[in-house]
Amino acid sequence: MAYTSGSTSFNLDLSELVEEAFERAGSELRTGYDLRTARRSLNLMFAEWANRGINMWTFEQGTITLTPGLPTYALPLDTVDLLDHVIRTQANVTATQADLTITRISVSTYATLPNKLQQARPIQVWVQRLDGQTSPTTSTLNGAITSTTATTIVLNTVVGLPATGFIKVDSETIWYGYIDGNTLGNCFRGQNNTTAATHITGTAVYVQNLPSITVWPTPDSSQTYQFVYWRMRRTQDAGGGVNVMDVPFRFVPCMAAGLAYHVALKVPGGLERIQLLKAQYDEAWMVAADEDQERAAVRFVPRQMFIGGT
Repeated sequence: MAYTSGSTSFNLDLSELVEEAFERAGSELRTGYDLRTARRSLNLMFAEWANRGINMWTFEQGTITLTPGLPTYALPLDTVDLLDHVIRTQANVTATQADLTITRISVSTYATLPNKLQQARPIQVWVQRLDGQTSPTTSTLNGAITSTTATTIVLNTVVGLPATGFIKVDSETIWYGYIDGNTLGNCFRGQNNTTAATHITGTAVYVQNLPSITVWPTPDSSQTYQFVYWRMRRTQDAGGGVNVMDVPFRFVPCMAAGLAYHVALKVPGGLERIQLLKAQYDEAWMVAADEDQERAAVRFVPRQMFIGGT
């Protein structure tokens, strides 16, 4: 009598995946450079997947405790986009809580808000999908920061700094609300999970284009608010060779087909197979993507807007 394996752990580590891709492309994995170029193609393909649609295995929940008077908060650097979000009140109560709707708005809608400093429970959020890069500037501290609670910072120049945003001084990230001359005002210290510290005069200042949210109204101090969100993060990098990919088993055939297509673009003799491999990749993607979705009823929330009239 024949028996099944009793195992459901099949996967492909990076080396096996690259070997499969080269074989489909009509070639062989022979050198370390072959592995390196395939790994590069795999990372580019993961970035492409983030543009193709929602990758459900990369969903994560996060929470940001809001600070009275602070409108903008950094998101994790590997955030692709936010999928949903609420404002949680009674955040310090363990037995009960209240999750309230917060509406996502565009930059143009946020720009037209007449009083961005108004404080109350936030009801709208603008998501800034920035690249997370830290950029050098010509700015340095014009005077030491001797207090970890200082709310103004004087620079030698503000050339190259946006009107409001995040800067990095040593290892500390600071958010500032406005610029007056060469002074940054309304500073909130120790942002993005860093620690407020003292800094000596002449220390270099960097601009941080962090992915972030800006809520409106600005949180008040009447109670503790939490911004609870569900995000899509980046797929983890391909890695070194013996690790498996940050991809569920149902996407392994699509991953192998996609890498084979990308390898065929590079290897001698692969060009004659490109059309076939591209068709296989597109079909495998559609099969996997059609399966990779929620099985739940669709919820539509109407929103009435009136322009003009009485």
